[in-house]
Amino acid sequence: MGEKRITLTPTRIANLRCEAGQVFLWDAQVPGLGVRATPTKKTYIVQGRLGEKSVRIPILPIDKITLGEARTEAKRLLLALSQGRDPRAEKRRRLDAEAAEAAARKDRDAIEATRDKPVLELWQEYIEDRRPHWGERHLRDHQVIARRGGASVKRGSGKLMDGELYQLLALPVADLTAERVEKWLHKQVKARPTRAALAMRLLKAFLSWCGEHEVYGGILNTGIITKRITANVPRATAKTDYLQREQLAGWFAAVRQIGNPVIASYLQVLLLIGARREELAALRWEDVDFRWKSITLHDKIEATRVVPLTDYCAHLLRRLPRRNKWVFSSPTAASGRIAEPRLAHNRALAVAGIEALTLHGLRRSFGSLSEWCELPVGIVAQIQGHRPSAIAEKHYRVRSLDLLRKWHQKFEDWLLTEAGVEAPKIEAGEIVRITDRKRAVG
Repeated sequence: MGEKRITLTPTRIANLRCEAGQVFLWDAQVPGLGVRATPTKKTYIVQGRLGEKSVRIPILPIDKITLGEARTEAKRLLLALSQGRDPRAEKRRRLDAEAAEAAARKDRDAIEATRDKPVLELWQEYIEDRRPHWGERHLRDHQVIARRGGASVKRGSGKLMDGELYQLLALPVADLTAERVEKWLHKQVKARPTRAALAMRLLKAFLSWCGEHEVYGGILNTGIITKRITANVPRATAKTDYLQREQLAGWFAAVRQIGNPVIASYLQVLLLIGARREELAALRWEDVDFRWKSITLHDKIEATRVVPLTDYCAHLLRRLPRRNKWVFSSPTAASGRIAEPRLAHNRALAVAGIEALTLHGLRRSFGSLSEWCELPVGIVAQIQGHRPSAIAEKHYRVRSLDLLRKWHQKFEDWLLTEAGVEAPKIEAGEIVRITDRKRAVG
């Protein structure tokens, strides 16, 4: 260390000046202790040897510690160095341990604060987190099933009931236990078994999200849903509703009489292209190409899929009002597009004398009726957006839109002939090919 040592005093330290760089003042009373001064700061330091290396360790600024305390700390550090211990590493380990303890304490405090919250607050946070990944109907299911009842219904004079999950979600987080869920499920199964099954599926997904949360995972997880609970959940049965060939004429006649042309067109296109109800309801004008006769659907399996725009579908879409970006628009719906076409469809079914046909049943009808025209299974699956079911389909079948259109148009022609729907007349400027259906079917 070569510099001159003097006995440090507060006055000598105060008189130490540095115009540029750094200067040192070393203590004669505790060899190794010094003051390092820069133009802006003075700090106590200690210098010693750790093995073969010379090390310099800062202690604290002079205004944070007294000279006597600095000498005591310097002796401690020099002793550690003489014993082959690195005080800097020990300090890092101590700070890391303190930080870990502080983080753990913060987590414990957050968990304790969460225990008194209603589960509904976590549910709302879950919805906001997952909203970008859900479709509108899935989002609406989460909102309706958790709503608080009591508000007036939009039609009539009744009051809305509590959503199926509201009773559980209103509980404090700490009170949501397997016993509570089991008692709730027992009541729900008796009253509304199908809705109870849906509620359990949504609840289990919510608890999985909580289990992965940095705070909520310590309180809520899928372990709340025990095997005894899942054994009592009503099993969903596969639906088999679809339009039979003999019902086509009655169905088309009743649907085409619906007073709302947007809903009437929506239901017919839903059957004619075999789409999912929400992906068709969310169709935008920019997704419809009348020139090249294609429709781009936002698919839940892939990002998008392109299907043919057949003649009659093009005819229906061309006549819809262009109120906004949605093809199937609604001037009264908050979203700007149709939200619930089932009521109109159910009334049409009653007129046609057809029982229990869901909107998804129309999609099922597309696949079932396509066999009358002997459409290849792979063609049907690609139009409907099903996952390939075989290696050959997945990796060795690349079908052009023209090939899909050839089969799709054949199916539409047959379907409309069976329904007794006349081919629409081509208006001036309308670039839509209308085939002779009898000749096409033959």
